[in-house]
Amino acid sequence: MKLTDKVAVVTGGASGIGAALCLRFAAEGARDVVVADMDLQGARRVADEINGTAVGCDVSRQEDIRALVDKTESEQGPIDVFCSNAGIMVLGGLEVPDEDWQRIWEINVMAHVYAGRAVIDKMIARGGGYFVITASAAGLLSQIGSAPYSVTKHAAVGLAENIAITYGDQGIRVSVICPQAVETKMTRQGGGVAAVDGMISPDRVVDETIAGLAEERFLILPHPEVVTYMQRKTSDYDRWLKGMRRLQGKFAKG
Repeated sequence: MKLTDKVAVVTGGASGIGAALCLRFAAEGARDVVVADMDLQGARRVADEINGTAVGCDVSRQEDIRALVDKTESEQGPIDVFCSNAGIMVLGGLEVPDEDWQRIWEINVMAHVYAGRAVIDKMIARGGGYFVITASAAGLLSQIGSAPYSVTKHAAVGLAENIAITYGDQGIRVSVICPQAVETKMTRQGGGVAAVDGMISPDRVVDETIAGLAEERFLILPHPEVVTYMQRKTSDYDRWLKGMRRLQGKFAKG
């Protein structure tokens, strides 16, 4: 996948990884980049910088995502790349209130479902397209200190896998972006245990994403160490869990 002359949509595009994706897609020659975010003012700032299009969108609302897709396709043309990027963090474990579990589930999982429903059939009808989900290394490993984040990012990776399996032979290419700690609003107070291998910039994430899209690679890992951790996890799950508990203990001691 090359971005030249493509129409790309990025949710959560007003800041962080989303903004960096928008800026880079424009630099790579995209014909139009649609910056979608609840923060419409922030989306407009990014869109103005790249001569793109800003759209207000609450990704937890299926009707907002459908409206985003319909508006883009009627005004900018068929969507070639849809980046379902928006996400949130909720700290805590089983004690996290139900309403917070529901909120993170809607944004970190159901938003991807809504996006897929809105755009994949359209892509298939015209020969294919690219669907990208921003998940996290937490979706491959775990997130110490946040059960909701770990659970929802695992679900996001699982959804991406299923979409790739179900629609891959119908022209739908799928990538899932799984970084560890990234310098964004989410990690402003520190990356926690996820920063064990260093906190990287959104631009670094996007560099790896562009390379991954060019290769049409499913798993995009801006922190290459994650491959080793995955191998350790799958080769001896119990040993991996013990190691994670030790890491949790070190993190708790500060």
